[in-house]
Amino acid sequence: MVNIPSPALAIVGRHNSGKTTLIEQLIAELVARGHDVGSVKHHSHVGFDIDYPGKDSYRHRAAGASETVIAAPGQVARIKTVSGEVECSDIVRSMPGHDIVIVEGYRKSGLPTIELMRSGNEADSRVAEVFAEGARRGWPLGTDFTQFTRGEVPPADDDAAREALRRAQAESREAAGDHFKTQHPDHVDISNKLPTSDTVAVVTDIAEARQAADLYNVPAFALDDIAGLADFVEAHYVRPRVTVVIQAGGESRRMGQSKATVPFAGRPLICRLIERLGPVSDDLVITTNEPDNLAFLHAEFPQYNIQLVCDAFDVRGALQGLYTALQAARNPYVAVVACDMVFASASLVVAEALAMNESGADIVVPVNKHGFEPFHAMYRRMGCLPAVRAALDRGEKRAQSFFGDVDVFEFTQDRVLEAEPMGGCFINANTPEELRNLEESFLEK
Repeated sequence: MVNIPSPALAIVGRHNSGKTTLIEQLIAELVARGHDVGSVKHHSHVGFDIDYPGKDSYRHRAAGASETVIAAPGQVARIKTVSGEVECSDIVRSMPGHDIVIVEGYRKSGLPTIELMRSGNEADSRVAEVFAEGARRGWPLGTDFTQFTRGEVPPADDDAAREALRRAQAESREAAGDHFKTQHPDHVDISNKLPTSDTVAVVTDIAEARQAADLYNVPAFALDDIAGLADFVEAHYVRPRVTVVIQAGGESRRMGQSKATVPFAGRPLICRLIERLGPVSDDLVITTNEPDNLAFLHAEFPQYNIQLVCDAFDVRGALQGLYTALQAARNPYVAVVACDMVFASASLVVAEALAMNESGADIVVPVNKHGFEPFHAMYRRMGCLPAVRAALDRGEKRAQSFFGDVDVFEFTQDRVLEAEPMGGCFINANTPEELRNLEESFLEK
């Protein structure tokens, strides 16, 4: 089973900003839209318990167990003793399979961050003033205001601006009050709780904060605009819905029979591809000119509701096959993989989808010394379908002939190996001899 990495983002703010309430509302909205949501809460105090003295599991840990799992029908909890504090990235990595993980806190995690500022919170109001001042002066988002207010790194030859920041910083410290002095004695200065370069959106009812967000070209949402915030999170951070298309074609002259049904390790080759890629598909399509011969797949893999789709054109070719794949897909992202790629990688499909989500590209395509690998790539359906149609109308035949008409993100060999350390994703078999060699290699592993 493939562990699908979960995308994540953090929601941050100062004490009593209302982070938990906002997260609760956002999770409820995303779940209502059909998404699987995980969550992480950063607890700033040392020591907390989710179990109570006297309970059996508590007694296990009290006796010295370094890790205890509490399991019941429908629920499981794991309590583990760790040295120091676990990195947020490690926590998220341990939570695969979610459409999104919402993290409360962890401002310095490097995750995309949504900043909350509420007018009813005096500390938020003061931070908003500093945020707005930096925006008006044109300083980059994430500027170290602590250094500026100390005069260590003046942002410009602008004494008036420096003085304005110094005043705003002093007001922020005053607004922080006793909470930060008692709970965070080493961090009385709350300038480290300002928006950073990781800030991707602001949720606020403070006019100055909205104006600053506009100057920084960062989306701003009202406190009660949960639907709008969910729209933004869906568009940019929720794991995108992916149609996986396995191109099975039909009779292969060089193979001497259909590649889809040629035996590999005792089973039709197409079964191996489905088993490898099915777990990362939200919609599974097989393009084939022999649907009757592949009808057995419906009974073999009922969990995937496989579509068997014939070519949209009488003339077969790489570009025609790609058009068929895009036209048949029911999701915005389309992974296209050739059925003779015996080591096709589900992890690479996931990595390409996340890269497309992050980059906004129309195509995420692996590239190496041999050039593009268009038949283990990710395509944005709405961006690519008209471009492929236009290329066909021009008489083009090669799969990459339309790449110049869309936004292409080149997925380097380093990133491919990061996603699939074993490599070999693009090896394909065109002849019985090549397939036999790959089968021997597979069986040796």
